[in-house]
Amino acid sequence: MTINPKEVIKLFYAVFIIAFLWGCASTPATNYSPDYRTKKSTQRPYQIDGKWYHPVDSAFGYEEEGIASWYGKDFHGRKTSNGEIYDMHTMTAAHKTLPLGTFVKVTRLDNEKEAIVRVNDRGPFVDGRIIDLSYKAASEIGIVETGTIMVRIEALGEATGDSLVKRDYQHGSFFVQVGAFTVKENAERLRNKMEQAYGNASIYRFDRGDMLFYRVRIGGLTNTEDAERLKKRVLSDGIVESSFVVAD
Repeated sequence: MTINPKEVIKLFYAVFIIAFLWGCASTPATNYSPDYRTKKSTQRPYQIDGKWYHPVDSAFGYEEEGIASWYGKDFHGRKTSNGEIYDMHTMTAAHKTLPLGTFVKVTRLDNEKEAIVRVNDRGPFVDGRIIDLSYKAASEIGIVETGTIMVRIEALGEATGDSLVKRDYQHGSFFVQVGAFTVKENAERLRNKMEQAYGNASIYRFDRGDMLFYRVRIGGLTNTEDAERLKKRVLSDGIVESSFVVAD
């Protein structure tokens, strides 16, 4: 039997290509981090309309300002991201990245109306919107008619059930932020003014990536109640036009 060298070469390449394709097919491609399999399914990165979202591991110290919207009867009775059935008459909300089960305080920026909600769903997947409130929560702060409103959201704690708080974010170290500047000298002027009035003021440098900010904060309180009282005092004194409580 005569062996044709050309046929041997063809056979070799055929085997090589099959082995290569098999290896590719048997290795799953993923955009997840190496430890994604150790995370709860609700904490793993997910993709909506081609965009990836990465839930944060903890909501401690989380605060954000942006547009709130709401969702109602079109989703009433459907399953939420944590497996619950959406009830538009309960105080719940959807957020893209906060851990499901997080309690957050939602405050309207125009009139300071507040509502406390539990995050049990993902969304809203509209640019610029940071939270989707249930119909009841939206009614509490009066945005059912307008549809959207500018709000500030602050994480309060984590839940293991409808009302059981596992970790309380209301006790720790809290400050009142009274200003944020891109010019350091402006921050220093306000810091000096606040120090004279309240005795404890500091500048915190924050790099957003595209811009550097100098945040002026006062306080150093152990609970949110005292921090809220200080915030109201600052606003009533009229030294600054706006302020809010932040966790260290």
